[in-house]
Amino acid sequence: MPVKSDVRAAEAATPAIEARNLSFGYTGARRLVLNNLSWRVEQGAFALLVGGTGSGKSTLLSLCKPEIAPAGMRTGSIEVLGSPVEALDTAASARSVGYVFQNPENQIVCESVWHELAFGLENLGTPQGEMRRLIAETSYFFGIDDWFRSDTATLSGGRKQLLALAATLVMQPRVLLLDEPTAQLDPIAEKNFLHALFRVHRELGCTVVVATHRPQPMVDYATCAFELVDGHISPVANLASLRAQPHLGNADDADRGEQEGAPGSRAQSAAVELRRAWFRYGRREPWVVRNMDLTVQAGRIHALVGGNGCGKSTLLALMAGVQCLQRGSLSAASAARALLPQDPRALFIAETALDELMEWAPRAAYDEEDARRALERVGLAGSEGLHPYDLSGGQQQLLALAKLVLLKPRLLLLDEPTKGLDIAARRRVAAALRALCADGVTVVMASHDLDFVQQMADEISMVFDGEVACTASCEEFFQGNVYYRP
Repeated sequence: MPVKSDVRAAEAATPAIEARNLSFGYTGARRLVLNNLSWRVEQGAFALLVGGTGSGKSTLLSLCKPEIAPAGMRTGSIEVLGSPVEALDTAASARSVGYVFQNPENQIVCESVWHELAFGLENLGTPQGEMRRLIAETSYFFGIDDWFRSDTATLSGGRKQLLALAATLVMQPRVLLLDEPTAQLDPIAEKNFLHALFRVHRELGCTVVVATHRPQPMVDYATCAFELVDGHISPVANLASLRAQPHLGNADDADRGEQEGAPGSRAQSAAVELRRAWFRYGRREPWVVRNMDLTVQAGRIHALVGGNGCGKSTLLALMAGVQCLQRGSLSAASAARALLPQDPRALFIAETALDELMEWAPRAAYDEEDARRALERVGLAGSEGLHPYDLSGGQQQLLALAKLVLLKPRLLLLDEPTKGLDIAARRRVAAALRALCADGVTVVMASHDLDFVQQMADEISMVFDGEVACTASCEEFFQGNVYYRP
């Protein structure tokens, strides 16, 4: 009969995740997302999972969690800690593998922080005494005790993401899966989140797997990395190779200034102007925009940067006419405005990607051939028959952008336009935005992707405490900036 140390050694030798000859395809798709894939992640690893937009990273991770596994045709096997995932009941799944979504809004279900932390434990039938201890320990570990009784709706994006992580870990899973967890975080919140994740790995002994398009900030924490290409996975031999910040290409400042109104070129008019603007979501709510002045020049790319919850998304909604000021004035040169929200699914109503693009065809006078060309321009050729919800997060972003561009707006408002996109997709977005600006379209984008901002924006405004702290040219903004730099 084996002694306890032998049992523990055998358990430790069991991989955290093991997939054998795993294939998967979505219903209606022309090709497999995963194709006869074999993958092994050892216990105690901090693994990065990289690959292009639509390569299957989110699909692979979600197949490890039976409650959120996608519908489609699957062959082969996948095990978590030695158990087939299909054999895990709800309790065993919660204790074995935790999952943190890209967007915490898709994960947080309760109105208060303390109830969100208790929710999973309540569903597991955890005794009250044990539940209170676990919640207290987790709150202290993540520094949540100061905002333990806050409403979840009032939290910044960084705190929501931290809460999603804490609410997952309070159930003590041994394997933690995260899908683009920092995609919507400002640079400072991203550093804080990654530090918390590093502590989870180092101090709690949790196996961590992160799917990401931006591995650069995580390389120092990682013990290994894997790349998904054409449905197959392979280890990344040199972690240091993931540090490189790829360039979008064709972003020459001189050319940009010449065609878009630098000093000495054609005079610029204002596309949008806010004067002494005030806005809040309710009479008893704090002001989100307070006495703000902002001018966006026509035919240029204007970026809004700042911390989570500073009001960037609200500003875009005001410019789009989705919200109205309580005081002050907002004027827009054109009524032809289009807004890409942070969650692109808010624009989707159809059963296929092609039907989605055809929704506004009668109103904007384009045909099916135009819609197919739009899909091809954003790299979604061949996805015409797929349901929009079967696309990856990055592909949904591209589909929503293509839909808006077909409207031929004169003012295009983008909320985190590169969220979930690999470098090839970001280049397509960059090319589309440059073409629009060359045609006189004004682009205003709120973004935490400072690489994209630096390579694309003409002017940058930093939003802080409901006001514009500064507006400067791209070069002036990043010159000497201590915290907000690519």
